[in-house]
Amino acid sequence: MSKTDLSQANLENESVTIVIPTLNEEEAIGLVIDELKQCGYSNILVVDGYSTDRTVEIARNKGVSVILQHGSGKRDALETAFEIVKTPYLLVIDGDMSYDGHDIHLLMAHSADYDQVVGARRMTRDNMTWLHRVGNRIITRAFNIFFATKLRDVCSGMYLIKTEKARALQFSAGKLTVEEEILAQNSIEGNVTDVPISYRPRLGGKPKPSTWRQGLADVVTLFDLARKYNAVMLFSTISALAIIPATLTLLWVLYEAIFHRFLHEGYALLGVMLLLVAGQGFTVTTLYLQLRRLERRLSKRT
Repeated sequence: MSKTDLSQANLENESVTIVIPTLNEEEAIGLVIDELKQCGYSNILVVDGYSTDRTVEIARNKGVSVILQHGSGKRDALETAFEIVKTPYLLVIDGDMSYDGHDIHLLMAHSADYDQVVGARRMTRDNMTWLHRVGNRIITRAFNIFFATKLRDVCSGMYLIKTEKARALQFSAGKLTVEEEILAQNSIEGNVTDVPISYRPRLGGKPKPSTWRQGLADVVTLFDLARKYNAVMLFSTISALAIIPATLTLLWVLYEAIFHRFLHEGYALLGVMLLLVAGQGFTVTTLYLQLRRLERRLSKRT
């Protein structure tokens, strides 16, 4: 790397604060900090949720900034960080060694053009159970439908945000789904994208919430966020799903009319009404997606 490239890289590294929310991560936090420093990042902020092990001690011995969060949970930890970060950008990364600090530059490469850049994890059988992979795909696809995005991993714990955008966030959903709420607001009010990153099995630390509890919280929160931030897309999508009962009803009416010589006029009317509702849902959804694409193209030109 030339001196010019090295100087540019150092300038970019100084423009971002690495935020690490922690809770009982004594086995991994030291390794996480060492890796980040090896990658050239000096602005490191550990926001601790009142760990009962040596997490805080280890982090302070590594020479990074350590603060105790207000409230409890990751959402409150991030709110605490957003209030004090001074650099133009901040990057959130878990303190369990599951994310690779060497991938941060991939997110930074898109910092000027997007309000949030998500690290889309490469999920394999070696780093994630099949249940987590399937659940993540379902939640991500539903999010993409409701918010007209093309993201690959909405549950990732590594993402870059412009600090001014982070301070403007308003949280109202549950504490287990902070990543979804951040993405929802930034996708509606700004531009978001993602880049592929590596992913490792977590090292030690406090066990995460159960798979079923986390999954249920994700699904409930997703619908709630769509209702709050993008109600048009939510209800038009639900209306479009009326095509399923409409088709089944009309096929049954047709079957009865052909093979049993009997016309169920009431069910036929119901099927037609459901078909009209579905048609309206498809129309509104299509118009909304076209307007969103136009809005994003215009925002990129300005």
